[in-house]
Amino acid sequence: MTDQPLWTPDETRIAASNLRRFMERVERSQGVVLAGFDDVLRYSVDHPQSFWNTLWDFCDVKAETRGARVLIDGDRMPGGRFFPDAKLNYAENLLRKSDDSDALVFRGEDKVERRMSWAELNAAVARLHRALAAAGVQAGDRVCAVVPNMPESIVCFLAAASLGAIWSSCSPDFGERGILDRFGQIAPKILITCDGYYYAGKTIRMAEKIGNVLKDLKTVERAIVIDYIGESENVAGALRGGVRLSRFVSGHSDAPIAFAQMPFDHPLYILYSSGTTGIPKCIVHRAGGILLKHLCEHVLNTDTKPTDKLFYFSTCGWMMWNWLVSGLAAGATLLLYDGSPFHPSERVLFDYADAEGMTIFGTSAKYIDAVKKSGLTPKTTHRLDSLRAMLSTGSPLSAESFDFVYDGIKSDMQLASISGGTDICGCFVGGNPLSPVYRGEIQGPMLGMAMDVYDDEGQPIRSEKGELVCVKPFPSMPVMFWNDPDGLKYHNAYFARFANIWCHGDFAEITEHGGFIIHGRSDATLNPGGVRIGTAEIYAQVEQIPEVIEAIAIGQDWDNDVRVVLFVRLRESEILDDALVAYIRKQIREGASPRHVPAKIIAVADIPRTKSGKITELAVRDVVHGRDVKNKEALANPEALNLYAGLAELTT
Repeated sequence: MTDQPLWTPDETRIAASNLRRFMERVERSQGVVLAGFDDVLRYSVDHPQSFWNTLWDFCDVKAETRGARVLIDGDRMPGGRFFPDAKLNYAENLLRKSDDSDALVFRGEDKVERRMSWAELNAAVARLHRALAAAGVQAGDRVCAVVPNMPESIVCFLAAASLGAIWSSCSPDFGERGILDRFGQIAPKILITCDGYYYAGKTIRMAEKIGNVLKDLKTVERAIVIDYIGESENVAGALRGGVRLSRFVSGHSDAPIAFAQMPFDHPLYILYSSGTTGIPKCIVHRAGGILLKHLCEHVLNTDTKPTDKLFYFSTCGWMMWNWLVSGLAAGATLLLYDGSPFHPSERVLFDYADAEGMTIFGTSAKYIDAVKKSGLTPKTTHRLDSLRAMLSTGSPLSAESFDFVYDGIKSDMQLASISGGTDICGCFVGGNPLSPVYRGEIQGPMLGMAMDVYDDEGQPIRSEKGELVCVKPFPSMPVMFWNDPDGLKYHNAYFARFANIWCHGDFAEITEHGGFIIHGRSDATLNPGGVRIGTAEIYAQVEQIPEVIEAIAIGQDWDNDVRVVLFVRLRESEILDDALVAYIRKQIREGASPRHVPAKIIAVADIPRTKSGKITELAVRDVVHGRDVKNKEALANPEALNLYAGLAELTT
């Protein structure tokens, strides 16, 4: 790392930030001095009741009642509860505008372009709210969706939430087993789907898959079909309980609705663990906790304002879609995109940014690396004059990718690498508008998050690698896992390692700047010679090699130890010869350390990944060791696992 920041916010930007205004409010009300981010972070974790109460006021949370109690059992994890007496509705807090300006802008590859105003969004939610109520949907019922990232998906989510129903979604590329492994656990009353979708220029139809899914989802009473490819009439007619969305809402009023006022801890939606080690865990998130955590992240950490055009490349099967939708609570216009981010070319998302005046560009580390390897340099091909922040998550962002963003995309903007999880539907660490950005480092903890890094004995460490932990409760901790009546699965997932401490399972480091580096998942760390190595450290070096598109590293049990094995997917026409193997080893040795150098380097045609695009070291490790992979349906390309079975190269 370097002591010279890649970017520093100027005083004008700091003074105009939401966070600076929030700090001034705290200074006036609490009689304290908050000079910078470290001060407001310390205040947020040392005085959680004051912090979250002030955030409620600052963001003008709409609620039937707040109650006097802000936090009870604040010394317990799990067990700490925020605003236990409050009643509110999540959807009401997102639909706070009703004018004719854009609420949603949508592009479905190069096939569809649409806009939806705040007035139209409110009206659409109202009609569907009434249609769902007429169909018998009540608070606590599950409304599930297999849908693209399009305006109707947000309408359906907000309509369900407006009634107190529990939402759950996945993207339309999920297979039948993947859908059933998730929704089959939670007994939905309503299933929402689409007639088809577009990907990489192809039209993919949904009727057969959804018809098969409905055979096993016996609890579904109505299957509502969104029209996307122009075939919804035929699809709805072929499904049990099928009806077109337009017909389902026909005749229902779009007048303002009475939002169901629910307890703070009432379930808002169910998200799922990746499912690569078994049936996905159903993670139940509370409405009030998600609202407050997302307001904190959008308004304070990301500095989202009503004038912003907020974009995050995501499907409805990734928590970043849920996070993006909450941007409406900050009054921002959401820019939605569904399909391949490289169709018809690698320019498509940057074209979108210029056309719509995108101000916040959210994506993944994998996408940034893919743009770099495509040869595109948006700094020279696009204006990007409105863009003031780029967000990256999904996997660790390498130091070299930091360089590319500032050298190849835009130099005068904030790069906020953020890290959290489906488990909290938010971030532990990420960006903020007051601090510098250092190469390869996440700026720091998110506000309200008491983050640390522990060694194996549970002691805090600095500038060393250890376990990422959160030592105090926060609002978006899950309510529970579904079908976990004694809470044992929930406890074992996060609290079994260190008593009363959330241990997230990330291998991390706190830097001398107070920033964070995520070195990969703890359960995927490599241990050659007993030394823990994060896989992200290896990927950061391999990503710099032009011949390599992507790589995956595992530890293979060998000779009473563990040896590092690196699998590489090469560009077309490239061959993994002795010279390239030597070059890869040299790059890793010089860029990381001799301990990081793989004992074996093997070329493969494909790398398995989850539906949200994350590579799956654990599944590959199981195949290499001859163990069954428990839930291949969690993978986007399960057939790729066959490439790793019985390799002769791994027998010597």
